[in-house]
Amino acid sequence: MSGNYKYLFGPVPSRRLGRSLGIDVTPMKTCSFDCVFCQLGRTTQLITERDEFVPFADVCAEIEQWLKTNGGADVITFAGSGEPSLYSHLGELIDFIKVRTDIPVIVLSNGTLLHRPDVRGETARADIVKVSLSAWDDESFKTINRPAPGLTFKELVAGERAFRTEFSGELWIEVFLMDDINADPKQVARIAALASEIHPDKIHLNTAVRPPAESSVHPVASEKLEALCGLFTPRAEVIASFATDAQSGGELNTENLIELIRRHPATAAQLAEMFGVKPGALLPLLNDARLQTEVRGEETYYICR
Repeated sequence: MSGNYKYLFGPVPSRRLGRSLGIDVTPMKTCSFDCVFCQLGRTTQLITERDEFVPFADVCAEIEQWLKTNGGADVITFAGSGEPSLYSHLGELIDFIKVRTDIPVIVLSNGTLLHRPDVRGETARADIVKVSLSAWDDESFKTINRPAPGLTFKELVAGERAFRTEFSGELWIEVFLMDDINADPKQVARIAALASEIHPDKIHLNTAVRPPAESSVHPVASEKLEALCGLFTPRAEVIASFATDAQSGGELNTENLIELIRRHPATAAQLAEMFGVKPGALLPLLNDARLQTEVRGEETYYICR
């Protein structure tokens, strides 16, 4: 991506979405969850109160600029540094985009605020919404997602069910599985039973292929993930990226690289493929003091925390 943007990033390659332009409307790391598996690290603002964290007019200006000078993406995705439904102008921003482009809009949400009618109404303006379901009761919910005070598992599931009845677009559920935490077939079967009651269009299985917030989190092998897909209705698909995604990430410069890694930890090989360069071309940029490395299996990931 050419140009200097504070709230847009990418387009980021995604196995689910193709080339996805990200819109980040929450400060790092503002969320209603403090998930043990989060690739962005520990949540620093664990909240459920909505707010205009970034100026609505400024985000709109960046979108206008991007559409005029770039405009090349398969989808526009609300994601990034925290939970997008916490942004108080989410619905207005979706409307702003849809008036100006036919590119589908996606909201990647943890689903925690969908018990609120206003949040359901705003989120339902998107074309696709992804919600999370990685626990099966309140105890596992507190262990895995470490929710903000006042949030309950019953409320999460009820909100996602209510949203399904009101939303005419595609609803996806992402189930994040971790070895020795929630990947036992009996545990997964309980998650699957709840997921089927929400009636999603798709169910995705993910695991910790990128460095998680807690070192006790370990990925589930791809073969085991595939074996668990049949427990879900509709049948789940594995989206964990065990291999490198080969798509362009835009113009290569230090700031674009840092902003991408900040929201999307990756290996040098993955970054090289995203930007369409040889790994050697990244080495001077990867020496930036803001970057750290973390080993996951046999891979070294660059992170920015």
